Amino acid sequence: MAAWQWIAIAVALGLLEIVVPGFILIWPAMAAAVVGLVMFVYPLGWEGQLALFAPLMALSVWGGITWRKRQPKGRKASALNVGLHRHVGKRASLETAIVNGRGSARIGDTVWPVQGPDLPAGSTVRVTGTDGSVLMVEREAG
Repeated sequence: MAAWQWIAIAVALGLLEIVVPGFILIWPAMAAAVVGLVMFVYPLGWEGQLALFAPLMALSVWGGITWRKRQPKGRKASALNVGLHRHVGKRASLETAIVNGRGSARIGDTVWPVQGPDLPAGSTVRVTGTDGSVLMVEREAG
């Protein structure tokens, strides 16, 4: 194969990496790009190309796996699709009094149904959990 063919394979694999999730095709793409660049400088027969590509691909896959394992595991989780759980720990002001365990509280610009101890409207509460679409609250100390 010619050098430009290796570069084309590298580009095609790189584009496929964008479409196919998994962070896996980038490694053979890098190996193909290196073979293509080497071929521009020093033309090789198919045996030499294969002898260069195979260990480069293995090395790049190993390096990618090693790099991935070293990435911090404690990245901040996205708040996307976590629903009401994003409010746990927040403070809220009761919009309506909690009577017989039910009331409503305002968090930001939204009024949410709440469940907790009977408290008058205007009281400050802390969200302790959720039950379906209802926030569980308790009286805020202080």
